[in-house]
Amino acid sequence: MLILILSVVLLLALGGVVCVYWTARGDAPRWARGVARTTDVASDVLLRANKSNSQNNTGND
Repeated sequence: MLILILSVVLLLALGGVVCVYWTARGDAPRWARGVARTTDVASDVLLRANKSNSQNNTGND
């Protein structure tokens, strides 16, 4: 069951990356631009959360 969930997450991530690439080329349809924007926003949120978490853990040595 865990393998299935991880496979779905991986396929969604790969689909998002493909849509970002397609949009960067300039010939993507509207739905692909929406998926690319969603992927970019999710990436920014995850990067900020990771940066915030790593800054909170620097003084715990």
